[in-house]
Amino acid sequence: MAELSTLSPSPPALGDPHTAPSISPSSSAVAPAPVLPMPKRPAPDTLSYLESASLMSGTLESLSGLGEDGSSVGSDSEINGLTVRRTDKYGFLGGNQYSDSGEKDLRVEVARQREVKWLDMFHNWDKWVKHRFQKVKLRCRKGIPSSLRAKAWQMLSNSQELLEANPGKFEELEREPGEAKWLDIIEKDLHRQFPFHEMFAARGGHGQQDLYRILKAYTIYRPDEGYCQAQAPVAAVLLMHMPAEQAFWCLVQICEKFLPGYYSAGLEAIQLDGEIFFSLLRRTCPMAYRHLKKFKIDPILYMTEWFMCIFSRTLPWACVLRVWDMFFCEGVKIVFRVGLVLLKQMLGSVDKLRELQGMYETMERLRNISPDMIREDILVQEIITLPVTESLIERECSVQVRKWRESRGELTHQPARRLHGTRAIFEYKRRALQEREIRPSLPPCHSRIMKRDVEQKKRSGEQKTPRN
Repeated sequence: MAELSTLSPSPPALGDPHTAPSISPSSSAVAPAPVLPMPKRPAPDTLSYLESASLMSGTLESLSGLGEDGSSVGSDSEINGLTVRRTDKYGFLGGNQYSDSGEKDLRVEVARQREVKWLDMFHNWDKWVKHRFQKVKLRCRKGIPSSLRAKAWQMLSNSQELLEANPGKFEELEREPGEAKWLDIIEKDLHRQFPFHEMFAARGGHGQQDLYRILKAYTIYRPDEGYCQAQAPVAAVLLMHMPAEQAFWCLVQICEKFLPGYYSAGLEAIQLDGEIFFSLLRRTCPMAYRHLKKFKIDPILYMTEWFMCIFSRTLPWACVLRVWDMFFCEGVKIVFRVGLVLLKQMLGSVDKLRELQGMYETMERLRNISPDMIREDILVQEIITLPVTESLIERECSVQVRKWRESRGELTHQPARRLHGTRAIFEYKRRALQEREIRPSLPPCHSRIMKRDVEQKKRSGEQKTPRN
């Protein structure tokens, strides 16, 4: 694959950004990203698809942030030179994710009623999650009101509580200098994130500065993970809805609770989920499964960007927001379901497969999903009704982990760390609180007795430790 890297000076691959030169930017201010010559898109062929999609090729062109013509709307002069244009209701000036003004909106009365219901849930959040979670899930599936989406995402992910438990931590992380190797790569990636969105279109603008602050802070917060390119679009979506500090803690929850291991070096977690995904595809859409297997199209070639960016660069924006609403509530199950629904829609019938006679045509379809093929209401309904449950994913995960260990050895990340959405995070938090409350409440003598009993049983060869 070495010769493939000469086709275009593309950015480094996800999770392998070590190839960039180290430049130490100032820690007190955000320097504008260097103006890089944007490469022209190579002529399509099988090698270019493998190059752009393979994790090991170091190119993943689909995350480069280029416009449709290979250009970028990435400098103040370019923006100032444009004819004044209206943004859509999501803030896009153009590009594939620009929404037509003809979209049908909710009636004002319905929108207000939904807002009132969500405000009521916020006031008694723990009770709603504990006793009426099905209602919370239903309201997320209907779509969170745009005026309350930022607050809802923070509550659903429990990042609001994380922020309150760490006052001043984000500012402390910002003051740290950070590692030059990560900062250089982050700076080069800033202008590639949603270049047609008003918040990120201007180089060195407030959107890019906040994005830099978040990504830099995460490399200091988790130095063992550092920075992965797929974190940038995820952080950018969060910044479209909330201030930098809230977006940072929300990103932390996504990386640590919802998708642990996705952004770590080696990308074992995404590779493992690729195997799980392909096995689930065999159950849900055998026709698509046989077609991809016939042409030896591995899941990693098309689902990497889908999963790691949570479809933020794949779907029309209205669909992206609906998917994220459900994702924060129900966890990675939604990501699997969306990918399966997309493959079913694109490869799930004889008529559709008749147009795809080889690997090239299939990859072209998977990499360039036409917005015209995706209707928000139909997509959401298919996601909701697809019979892929958390327990099914976990069973399949156990199978694939066993196969992985047999063929490749031990995993460096722990798949069991993943929590399936709001309810799982709530239960995890509740158990942690109970453990902290029980242990200090025990009298010292009782604690010593328990400790002595445990040590005796260990010495006698009994494996099970008595529960507190």
